[in-house]
Amino acid sequence: PVKKKLILLSIMFLIWVYMLYSCVGYCSTMPSPLVDARRAKETATAAGKRTESGGADLVSRLLAQPQPDLLNDELEAERADDWDEMRAERHRAPEPSAMSSFSNGSGSKKLPQAIIIGVKKGGTRALLEFLRVHPDIRAVGAEPHFFDRNYENGLEWYRELMPKTLEGQITMEKTPSYFVTREAPARIAAMSRDTKLIVVVRDPVTRAISDYTQTLSKKPDIPSFESLTFKNRTTGLIDTSWSAVQIGIYAKHLDNWLQYFPMEQILFVSGERLISDPAGELGRVQDFLGLKRIITDKHFYFNQTKGFPCLKKAEGSSKPHCLGKTKGRTHPNIDPEVVQRLRDFYRPFNMKFYQMTGHNFGWD
Repeated sequence: PVKKKLILLSIMFLIWVYMLYSCVGYCSTMPSPLVDARRAKETATAAGKRTESGGADLVSRLLAQPQPDLLNDELEAERADDWDEMRAERHRAPEPSAMSSFSNGSGSKKLPQAIIIGVKKGGTRALLEFLRVHPDIRAVGAEPHFFDRNYENGLEWYRELMPKTLEGQITMEKTPSYFVTREAPARIAAMSRDTKLIVVVRDPVTRAISDYTQTLSKKPDIPSFESLTFKNRTTGLIDTSWSAVQIGIYAKHLDNWLQYFPMEQILFVSGERLISDPAGELGRVQDFLGLKRIITDKHFYFNQTKGFPCLKKAEGSSKPHCLGKTKGRTHPNIDPEVVQRLRDFYRPFNMKFYQMTGHNFGWD
Protein backbone atom coordinates (compact mmCIF):
# COMPACT_ATOMS: atom_id res chain seq x y z
CA PRO A 1 0.00 0.00 0.00
CA VAL A 2 2.82 2.45 0.85
CA LYS A 3 4.56 1.77 -2.49
CA LYS A 4 1.30 2.33 -4.38
CA LYS A 5 0.76 5.64 -2.57
CA LEU A 6 4.29 6.79 -3.43
CA ILE A 7 3.78 5.91 -7.11
CA LEU A 8 0.45 7.76 -7.15
CA LEU A 9 2.00 10.82 -5.50
CA SER A 10 4.88 10.77 -8.01
CA ILE A 11 2.45 10.66 -10.93
CA MET A 12 0.42 13.53 -9.48
CA PHE A 13 3.60 15.57 -8.94
CA LEU A 14 4.71 15.02 -12.55
CA ILE A 15 1.26 16.05 -13.84
CA TRP A 16 1.41 19.19 -11.68
CA VAL A 17 4.88 20.11 -13.02
CA TYR A 18 3.73 19.53 -16.62
CA MET A 19 0.66 21.74 -16.12
CA LEU A 20 2.82 24.45 -14.54
CA TYR A 21 5.23 24.44 -17.51
CA SER A 22 2.31 24.49 -19.93
CA CYS A 23 0.82 27.50 -18.18
CA VAL A 24 4.15 29.34 -18.17
CA GLY A 25 4.68 28.53 -21.86
CA TYR A 26 1.24 29.74 -22.87
CA CYS A 27 1.57 32.94 -20.82
CA SER A 28 4.95 33.66 -22.42
CA THR A 29 3.33 33.70 -25.87
CA MET A 30 0.70 36.26 -24.87
CA PRO A 31 1.38 39.80 -26.12
CA SER A 32 2.61 42.27 -23.52
CA PRO A 33 1.21 45.81 -23.91
CA LEU A 34 4.30 47.21 -22.13
CA VAL A 35 6.74 45.43 -24.44
CA ASP A 36 4.68 46.27 -27.53
CA ALA A 37 4.60 49.94 -26.52
CA ARG A 38 8.33 49.98 -25.83
CA ARG A 39 9.10 48.35 -29.20
CA ALA A 40 6.82 50.80 -30.99
CA LYS A 41 8.68 53.67 -29.32
CA GLU A 42 12.07 52.18 -30.23
CA THR A 43 10.97 51.69 -33.84
CA ALA A 44 9.71 55.28 -34.07
CA THR A 45 12.98 56.59 -32.58
CA ALA A 46 15.06 54.48 -34.96
CA ALA A 47 12.98 55.69 -37.90
CA GLY A 48 13.57 59.27 -36.81
CA LYS A 49 17.32 58.71 -36.62
CA ARG A 50 17.33 57.10 -40.05
CA THR A 51 15.48 60.08 -41.48
CA GLU A 52 17.94 62.56 -39.97
CA SER A 53 21.14 60.68 -40.82
CA GLY A 54 20.07 59.56 -44.26
CA GLY A 55 18.43 62.81 -45.38
CA ALA A 56 21.23 64.01 -47.66
CA ASP A 57 21.66 60.59 -49.23
CA LEU A 58 17.92 60.28 -49.84
CA VAL A 59 17.79 63.67 -51.57
CA SER A 60 20.68 62.75 -53.88
CA ARG A 61 19.03 59.43 -54.76
CA LEU A 62 15.69 61.07 -55.49
CA LEU A 63 17.31 63.70 -57.70
CA ALA A 64 18.94 60.90 -59.72
CA GLN A 65 15.63 59.14 -60.28
CA PRO A 66 13.52 60.08 -63.32
CA GLN A 67 10.29 59.31 -61.42
CA PRO A 68 10.79 60.15 -57.71
CA ASP A 69 7.13 59.80 -56.77
CA LEU A 70 6.99 56.30 -58.24
CA LEU A 71 9.71 55.05 -55.88
CA ASN A 72 7.65 56.26 -52.93
CA ASP A 73 4.51 54.68 -54.40
CA GLU A 74 6.28 51.32 -54.77
CA LEU A 75 7.61 51.40 -51.21
CA GLU A 76 4.17 52.44 -49.95
CA ALA A 77 2.51 49.57 -51.81
CA GLU A 78 5.10 47.10 -50.50
CA ARG A 79 4.62 48.28 -46.92
CA ALA A 80 0.84 48.13 -47.31
CA ASP A 81 1.16 44.49 -48.36
CA ASP A 82 3.47 43.89 -45.38
CA TRP A 83 0.76 45.26 -43.08
CA ASP A 84 -1.86 43.05 -44.75
CA GLU A 85 0.36 40.03 -44.15
CA MET A 86 0.89 41.01 -40.51
CA ARG A 87 -2.86 41.38 -39.97
CA ALA A 88 -3.47 37.99 -41.61
CA GLU A 89 -0.77 36.53 -39.36
CA ARG A 90 -2.53 37.79 -36.24
CA HIS A 91 -5.93 36.47 -37.38
CA ARG A 92 -4.40 33.07 -38.19
CA ALA A 93 -2.89 32.50 -34.75
CA PRO A 94 -2.03 28.85 -34.07
CA GLU A 95 -4.53 26.91 -31.99
CA PRO A 96 -2.87 26.59 -28.57
CA SER A 97 -2.28 23.12 -27.16
CA ALA A 98 -0.60 21.97 -23.97
CA MET A 99 2.35 20.54 -25.92
CA SER A 100 2.90 23.60 -28.13
CA SER A 101 2.64 25.87 -25.09
CA PHE A 102 5.19 23.73 -23.27
CA SER A 103 7.55 23.93 -26.26
CA ASN A 104 7.19 27.70 -26.57
CA GLY A 105 7.90 28.18 -22.89
CA SER A 106 11.01 26.01 -22.79
CA GLY A 107 12.63 27.14 -26.07
CA SER A 108 14.98 30.03 -26.70
CA LYS A 109 15.23 32.75 -29.34
CA LYS A 110 18.06 32.32 -31.83
CA LEU A 111 19.32 34.26 -34.82
CA PRO A 112 18.09 32.65 -38.07
CA GLN A 113 20.12 29.82 -39.57
CA ALA A 114 18.29 30.18 -42.90
CA ILE A 115 16.85 33.24 -44.66
CA ILE A 116 14.62 33.60 -47.73
CA ILE A 117 16.36 36.62 -49.28
CA GLY A 118 14.33 37.09 -52.47
CA VAL A 119 12.86 37.90 -54.77
CA LYS A 120 9.97 40.29 -54.43
CA LYS A 121 6.81 38.95 -56.16
CA GLY A 122 8.58 35.63 -56.75
CA GLY A 123 6.57 33.44 -54.36
CA THR A 124 8.43 33.99 -51.08
CA ARG A 125 5.29 34.21 -48.94
CA ALA A 126 3.96 30.93 -50.35
CA LEU A 127 7.29 29.20 -49.69
CA LEU A 128 7.45 30.43 -46.10
CA GLU A 129 3.86 29.40 -45.35
CA PHE A 130 4.50 25.94 -46.81
CA LEU A 131 7.74 25.51 -44.83
CA ARG A 132 6.08 26.44 -41.56
CA VAL A 133 4.14 23.18 -41.72
CA HIS A 134 7.41 21.36 -40.97
CA PRO A 135 7.76 20.65 -37.21
CA ASP A 136 11.50 21.44 -37.29
CA ILE A 137 11.06 24.91 -38.80
CA ARG A 138 10.04 27.98 -36.82
CA ALA A 139 9.71 31.24 -38.72
CA VAL A 140 8.72 34.81 -37.96
CA GLY A 141 5.62 35.70 -40.01
CA ALA A 142 6.14 39.38 -40.83
CA GLU A 143 9.18 40.56 -42.80
CA PRO A 144 11.78 41.94 -40.32
CA HIS A 145 13.68 44.03 -42.96
CA PHE A 146 16.63 43.95 -40.57
CA PHE A 147 19.49 43.81 -43.06
CA ASP A 148 18.10 46.62 -45.24
CA ARG A 149 16.01 49.01 -43.13
CA ASN A 150 16.61 48.25 -39.44
CA TYR A 151 20.26 47.24 -39.23
CA GLU A 152 21.19 50.02 -36.80
CA ASN A 153 18.84 48.45 -34.21
CA GLY A 154 21.40 45.70 -33.61
CA LEU A 155 21.41 41.91 -33.57
CA GLU A 156 19.72 41.62 -30.16
CA TRP A 157 16.74 43.59 -31.48
CA TYR A 158 16.69 41.21 -34.46
CA ARG A 159 16.92 38.12 -32.24
CA GLU A 160 13.95 39.28 -30.18
CA LEU A 161 11.77 39.22 -33.31
CA MET A 162 12.41 35.49 -33.78
CA PRO A 163 10.15 32.73 -32.41
CA LYS A 164 11.43 30.39 -29.71
CA THR A 165 12.95 27.15 -30.94
CA LEU A 166 13.98 23.86 -29.38
CA GLU A 167 17.23 21.99 -29.97
CA GLY A 168 17.29 20.69 -33.55
CA GLN A 169 14.74 23.21 -34.87
CA ILE A 170 15.69 25.80 -37.52
CA THR A 171 14.88 29.51 -37.13
CA MET A 172 13.93 31.25 -40.39
CA GLU A 173 12.78 34.60 -41.73
CA LYS A 174 12.03 36.04 -45.15
CA THR A 175 12.60 39.52 -46.53
CA PRO A 176 12.67 39.54 -50.36
CA SER A 177 14.35 42.95 -50.66
CA TYR A 178 17.60 41.57 -49.21
CA PHE A 179 18.53 40.07 -52.60
CA VAL A 180 18.75 43.51 -54.22
CA THR A 181 20.21 45.36 -51.21
CA ARG A 182 23.93 45.95 -51.79
CA GLU A 183 24.85 45.91 -48.08
CA ALA A 184 22.82 42.78 -47.18
CA PRO A 185 25.39 40.06 -48.12
CA ALA A 186 28.17 41.58 -45.99
CA ARG A 187 25.78 42.16 -43.08
CA ILE A 188 24.43 38.60 -43.11
CA ALA A 189 27.96 37.22 -43.44
CA ALA A 190 28.98 39.31 -40.41
CA MET A 191 26.16 37.64 -38.43
CA SER A 192 27.12 34.13 -39.63
CA ARG A 193 28.90 32.87 -42.73
CA ASP A 194 27.09 29.55 -42.23
CA THR A 195 23.65 31.09 -42.91
CA LYS A 196 21.76 29.19 -45.61
CA LEU A 197 20.17 31.44 -48.22
CA ILE A 198 17.06 30.70 -50.29
CA VAL A 199 16.06 32.71 -53.38
CA VAL A 200 12.69 32.20 -55.09
CA VAL A 201 13.06 33.32 -58.71
CA ARG A 202 10.41 33.81 -61.36
CA ASP A 203 10.29 34.79 -65.04
CA PRO A 204 11.55 38.40 -64.74
CA VAL A 205 8.98 39.72 -67.21
CA THR A 206 6.04 38.20 -65.31
CA ARG A 207 7.65 39.31 -62.06
CA ALA A 208 7.91 42.93 -63.29
CA ILE A 209 4.23 42.95 -64.30
CA SER A 210 3.27 41.49 -60.91
CA ASP A 211 5.38 44.15 -59.18
CA TYR A 212 3.62 46.88 -61.16
CA THR A 213 0.22 45.30 -60.37
CA GLN A 214 0.97 45.50 -56.65
CA THR A 215 1.77 49.22 -56.87
CA LEU A 216 -1.24 49.84 -59.13
CA SER A 217 -3.57 48.24 -56.57
CA LYS A 218 -2.54 50.84 -53.99
CA LYS A 219 -1.94 53.79 -56.36
CA PRO A 220 -4.35 53.60 -59.35
CA ASP A 221 -3.09 56.91 -60.77
CA ILE A 222 0.50 55.81 -61.50
CA PRO A 223 1.74 55.93 -65.14
CA SER A 224 1.14 52.97 -67.45
CA PHE A 225 3.43 49.94 -67.41
CA GLU A 226 4.55 50.74 -70.97
CA SER A 227 5.60 54.33 -70.16
CA LEU A 228 7.56 53.20 -67.10
CA THR A 229 9.34 50.39 -68.95
CA PHE A 230 11.03 52.56 -71.58
CA LYS A 231 13.35 55.51 -71.34
CA ASN A 232 12.49 56.09 -74.99
CA ARG A 233 9.64 54.12 -76.58
CA THR A 234 10.79 54.92 -80.11
CA THR A 235 14.31 53.54 -79.63
CA GLY A 236 13.08 50.75 -77.33
CA LEU A 237 15.63 51.64 -74.64
CA ILE A 238 14.60 49.95 -71.36
CA ASP A 239 14.65 52.06 -68.19
CA THR A 240 16.80 49.96 -65.83
CA SER A 241 16.47 52.57 -63.07
CA TRP A 242 12.85 51.42 -62.53
CA SER A 243 12.99 48.92 -59.67
CA ALA A 244 10.41 46.62 -61.29
CA VAL A 245 12.86 46.10 -64.17
CA GLN A 246 16.05 46.20 -62.11
CA ILE A 247 15.06 43.44 -59.66
CA GLY A 248 14.77 40.93 -62.53
CA ILE A 249 18.45 41.27 -63.53
CA TYR A 250 19.19 38.31 -61.27
CA ALA A 251 22.76 37.67 -62.49
CA LYS A 252 23.85 41.18 -61.47
CA HIS A 253 22.49 40.81 -57.92
CA LEU A 254 23.84 37.27 -57.54
CA ASP A 255 27.38 38.54 -58.32
CA ASN A 256 27.17 40.64 -55.17
CA TRP A 257 26.17 37.65 -52.99
CA LEU A 258 28.90 35.39 -54.36
CA GLN A 259 31.51 37.75 -52.93
CA TYR A 260 30.45 36.60 -49.44
CA PHE A 261 28.76 33.20 -49.82
CA PRO A 262 29.66 30.12 -51.89
CA MET A 263 27.10 28.91 -54.44
CA GLU A 264 26.46 25.68 -52.50
CA GLN A 265 25.10 27.79 -49.63
CA ILE A 266 22.42 29.37 -51.86
CA LEU A 267 19.35 27.48 -53.06
CA PHE A 268 17.33 28.78 -56.01
CA VAL A 269 13.65 27.83 -55.97
CA SER A 270 11.57 28.10 -59.14
CA GLY A 271 8.50 30.28 -58.56
CA GLU A 272 6.78 28.53 -61.47
CA ARG A 273 7.45 25.02 -60.09
CA LEU A 274 6.31 26.18 -56.66
CA ILE A 275 2.87 26.49 -58.27
CA SER A 276 2.94 23.46 -60.60
CA ASP A 277 4.78 21.07 -58.24
CA PRO A 278 4.92 22.50 -54.70
CA ALA A 279 5.84 19.18 -53.07
CA GLY A 280 8.79 18.74 -55.47
CA GLU A 281 10.22 22.18 -54.75
CA LEU A 282 9.60 21.77 -51.02
CA GLY A 283 11.48 18.47 -51.17
CA ARG A 284 14.54 20.29 -52.53
CA VAL A 285 14.27 22.94 -49.81
CA GLN A 286 13.99 20.35 -47.04
CA ASP A 287 17.06 18.54 -48.39
CA PHE A 288 18.98 21.83 -48.56
CA LEU A 289 18.12 22.59 -44.92
CA GLY A 290 19.14 19.07 -43.86
CA LEU A 291 15.62 18.15 -42.76
CA LYS A 292 13.56 15.02 -43.19
CA ARG A 293 11.10 15.25 -46.10
CA ILE A 294 7.88 15.65 -44.13
CA ILE A 295 6.06 18.12 -46.41
CA THR A 296 4.70 16.08 -49.34
CA ASP A 297 1.86 16.02 -51.89
CA LYS A 298 -0.63 15.13 -49.14
CA HIS A 299 -0.27 18.63 -47.65
CA PHE A 300 -1.55 20.48 -50.75
CA TYR A 301 -4.66 21.00 -52.84
CA PHE A 302 -5.02 23.24 -55.88
CA ASN A 303 -7.36 26.21 -55.50
CA GLN A 304 -8.99 26.83 -58.90
CA THR A 305 -10.21 30.30 -57.92
CA LYS A 306 -6.81 31.64 -56.87
CA GLY A 307 -4.88 29.60 -59.41
CA PHE A 308 -2.23 28.26 -57.05
CA PRO A 309 -1.81 25.52 -54.42
CA CYS A 310 -3.04 25.91 -50.86
CA LEU A 311 -2.37 24.02 -47.64
CA LYS A 312 -4.87 21.43 -46.47
CA LYS A 313 -3.82 22.22 -42.90
CA ALA A 314 -1.79 25.29 -41.96
CA GLU A 315 0.70 25.50 -39.12
CA GLY A 316 -1.07 25.14 -35.76
CA SER A 317 -4.48 24.76 -37.42
CA SER A 318 -6.81 22.01 -38.54
CA LYS A 319 -8.31 24.17 -41.30
CA PRO A 320 -7.26 24.67 -44.96
CA HIS A 321 -5.26 27.81 -45.62
CA CYS A 322 -4.70 29.87 -48.77
CA LEU A 323 -2.63 33.02 -49.14
CA GLY A 324 -4.46 36.32 -48.60
CA LYS A 325 -6.14 38.69 -51.03
CA THR A 326 -2.85 40.50 -51.75
CA LYS A 327 -1.60 37.35 -53.52
CA GLY A 328 -2.74 36.23 -56.96
CA ARG A 329 -3.94 39.63 -58.18
CA THR A 330 -5.16 39.75 -61.80
CA HIS A 331 -2.51 41.35 -64.02
CA PRO A 332 -3.47 44.22 -66.36
CA ASN A 333 -3.28 43.66 -70.11
CA ILE A 334 0.14 44.68 -71.42
CA ASP A 335 0.96 45.40 -75.07
CA PRO A 336 2.54 42.18 -76.47
CA GLU A 337 5.22 44.26 -78.18
CA VAL A 338 6.29 45.69 -74.81
CA VAL A 339 6.40 42.18 -73.33
CA GLN A 340 8.56 40.97 -76.24
CA ARG A 341 10.94 43.94 -75.88
CA LEU A 342 11.36 43.06 -72.20
CA ARG A 343 11.99 39.39 -73.06
CA ASP A 344 14.70 40.43 -75.51
CA PHE A 345 16.21 42.69 -72.86
CA TYR A 346 16.31 40.01 -70.15
CA ARG A 347 17.50 37.14 -72.38
CA PRO A 348 21.29 37.68 -72.03
CA PHE A 349 20.95 38.25 -68.27
CA ASN A 350 18.85 35.08 -67.96
CA MET A 351 21.46 33.07 -69.88
CA LYS A 352 24.19 34.30 -67.56
CA PHE A 353 22.03 33.46 -64.55
CA TYR A 354 21.41 29.92 -65.88
CA GLN A 355 25.17 29.51 -66.31
CA MET A 356 25.96 30.82 -62.81
CA THR A 357 23.39 28.60 -61.08
CA GLY A 358 23.78 25.56 -63.33
CA HIS A 359 20.01 25.47 -63.83
CA ASN A 360 17.86 26.44 -66.82
CA PHE A 361 14.61 27.91 -65.51
CA GLY A 362 13.02 27.90 -68.95
CA TRP A 363 12.05 31.57 -69.20
CA ASP A 364 13.34 31.93 -72.78
